Amino acid sequence: MDRPLHFFMVTTFYPPYSFGGDGIFVHRLSNELARRGHRVDVIHCRDAYRWVAGREPSDRYDDHPNVTVHGVKSSFGPLSPLATQQTGFPFFKSASLARVLEQRFDVVHYHNISLLGPKILEYGRGVKLYTMHEYWLICPTHVLFRFNRAACIKPHCFLCMLTYKRPPQWWRYFGLLKAAARHIDTFIAPSRFSKEKHRQMELAAPIVHLPHFFPSDADDSASSARPFDSESSNPYFLFVGRLERLKGLQTLMPIFRAHGKAQLWIAGTGSYEPQLRHLAGGNANIRFLGYVSERELRHVYRQAVALIVPSICFETFGQVIIEAFSEKTPAVVRNLGAMPEIIEESGGGITYDSDAELMAAMDRLLTDPPHRRALGFSGYEAYLRNWTAEAHLQRYFHLIHEIAAAKADRQLRRAGG
Repeated sequence: MDRPLHFFMVTTFYPPYSFGGDGIFVHRLSNELARRGHRVDVIHCRDAYRWVAGREPSDRYDDHPNVTVHGVKSSFGPLSPLATQQTGFPFFKSASLARVLEQRFDVVHYHNISLLGPKILEYGRGVKLYTMHEYWLICPTHVLFRFNRAACIKPHCFLCMLTYKRPPQWWRYFGLLKAAARHIDTFIAPSRFSKEKHRQMELAAPIVHLPHFFPSDADDSASSARPFDSESSNPYFLFVGRLERLKGLQTLMPIFRAHGKAQLWIAGTGSYEPQLRHLAGGNANIRFLGYVSERELRHVYRQAVALIVPSICFETFGQVIIEAFSEKTPAVVRNLGAMPEIIEESGGGITYDSDAELMAAMDRLLTDPPHRRALGFSGYEAYLRNWTAEAHLQRYFHLIHEIAAAKADRQLRRAGG
């Protein structure tokens, strides 16, 4: 497989028609492949973004010339993703999808397909991969965060969907997803925790562990980013992510309202922001930065005492942790989900179970600069080994080669038998 390959990325959201890390990852992967001479087609649902966001995107993202983006939309507007959410079929956009997918691709790689529907897994030919960015395969709310209160240990899916004010997905009870999943050669879990959680929830499919990456020379492709004053004479800890309840930022507010030794800087936006600002109470020790571009965020990471990740849900991966490591900044993370796995593997941070342990970790990092630098350097070395684009793509192409060789061998045996 030394020749350039033709990839097809299938995803509900793709920048700028995206909200979170799944779309950003597809953008990064597609453009890294394109820069290495491969052809990449991407298909996503513009109707889905408009339905969820209620508007057109305000940002702009650039793609390499080898990347061709197909933004699917229908004359039915929001009825199209709503029909897909209810039935599992790509209603009103199946013709557009079929026109693209009838081509012969070397690799068809599925990502978040929640509003394209499980039926789309039956489309396409070639090596077929699926990256499990969230828990959509086993959780209709995607996040395994039961009743929007706590990490899900025992599912109550019907009642939980009502809590999230989403209509139940009846197709989940009739085997559609299980049948469609058989068309995937391998599912990719970004963490060992995520892989095991899917196993526990009875996803009967081949799963491999392949962590995400953060490009060491990433450019800021969102041109509409606004600048802000990132200089500070005071030490600060940093939170980066969507401002949603499951991210646990509310648990930090009482600590930093009373903490006079360092500030809390918050980079991100989200629906929970009004409640968080209320909890902050206008305290000067807590600073909301809003949206921060990737280029600016690198500087903010670099100057922080440490990144704090207080998520109270089962994260599938700790993307912001490896971003901090790339700038030699340590991380302090809640001992939950996939995050401790990264700390254990890297030695680049500290895990905590209680507020007292978090405050002790913060005090140690503030008063012991050599310890902080040692953690940051350990995280950086682990980043270079495990989470660069080069490290990811080496494993990615090895996986593709293994699957393609196995499929070719099966075809030869069938032809000879």
